[in-house]
Amino acid sequence: MTKRRVCAASIASRKICIEPDGAPLSTLAPTRWLKRLLQSLGPGVITGAADDDPSGIATYSVAGAQLGTKLLWTALLTWPLMAAVQTMCARIGMVTGRGLAGNLKLRFPGWLLGVVVLALLAANTINIAADLAGMADAAQMLCGINSQIFVLAFAILISWATIKLRYHQIANVLKWLVLVLFAYPVTAFVVGVDWSTVLRSTFIPSLPHTRDEWSTLVAILGTTISPYLFFWQASEEVEEEKAVGRHSLAARKGATPEEIQMRKLDVGVGAFFSNLVMFFIILTTALTLNRHGITTIETSRQAAEALRPLAGNFAATLFTVGIVGVGFLAIPTLAGSVAYAFAETLNWRQGLDKKIKQARSFYAVILLSTAAGVVLDFAGINPVKALYWTAVINGLLAPFLLVAILIVARDKQLMQGQPSSRLGWVIVAITTAAMFAAGIAMFVV
Repeated sequence: MTKRRVCAASIASRKICIEPDGAPLSTLAPTRWLKRLLQSLGPGVITGAADDDPSGIATYSVAGAQLGTKLLWTALLTWPLMAAVQTMCARIGMVTGRGLAGNLKLRFPGWLLGVVVLALLAANTINIAADLAGMADAAQMLCGINSQIFVLAFAILISWATIKLRYHQIANVLKWLVLVLFAYPVTAFVVGVDWSTVLRSTFIPSLPHTRDEWSTLVAILGTTISPYLFFWQASEEVEEEKAVGRHSLAARKGATPEEIQMRKLDVGVGAFFSNLVMFFIILTTALTLNRHGITTIETSRQAAEALRPLAGNFAATLFTVGIVGVGFLAIPTLAGSVAYAFAETLNWRQGLDKKIKQARSFYAVILLSTAAGVVLDFAGINPVKALYWTAVINGLLAPFLLVAILIVARDKQLMQGQPSSRLGWVIVAITTAAMFAAGIAMFVV
């Protein structure tokens, strides 16, 4: 490709680096290469952190409380799988200049894409409701104010920020919110860890034996390798391109090998921290709740409350603060991903770089999905119970979407002559097969 050599600097940092012609990034000195890497961190890290939303925390807490350390190995397994999937989605966005829905629209029947987008809307709305409920419950624990007030306050604050701020401002805020995830590793160390048992459970997989255990595994896979992240990652790459002035589709097509390599590193780091947090949430709840016979956990708040008498106020407070922080990171991602999917499917003007007057329908989807989440909370529906099964449904539907992504990623015409690498394609294919197998086992066992 003849695309100009621009380093893969995250727009969140607002630093764009242009190398002189003939000076590959691979020839840079180690200190400059490290600086370039740190500048590139952004889209992949944000996507990885958004994966550990309050609903994900609830799912991991259920796994730890019910099964102890039995599923710790899944955190090790899903790291490369998640990284490969998100890298493929990032590559699709980078080299085609379109989001995922825009590419699926060119390759598959419109009715099929419509079904996928509507399913994404339903799943994301339930996730938003669950995340708002989890954040509000956690805030009530911290200050004692009724959680319903917080549901409304958080929804209004997040909606206002999404509409008022431009993409690079939102990305910058989200990147710093990633730091709240460190609350969970700290919590585990406060509780105390028997590392010999932990290492055995991590490196020696213990397969589920019952239908409930298989459904928990499917829920973990559906929460970690989730459809909304596929759409968000690809659309985020398009936003990064627009933010450096590549507003036309022609200008966004193609990517240099260095840009692709930097994004791989960015996504790999994001996936690593996402799965590290997942590991420590399962571990913390296994060492406290499961060990003391508390195996029925339905909400992240219950997990935090149960930690207090077992692990102390400090551990419970850290766990709770993390829930609120990651909710602020995840809800814009959930609402944004479905808005991008709708906009690309229906040819709307789109983008977090635009003002609301320039993309009314796009922002309407964000506001309506968030408002629907609030309604679910106020209607008395238990969104977290629904969420667990939403995670299971995501785990069942994601492999079908991954098949479509695999087809697009190897389409040389769509991918501008830069299709996915064979190794990446094989890893995502293995991920797809594993998710199909887990889903089938859930019904057969």
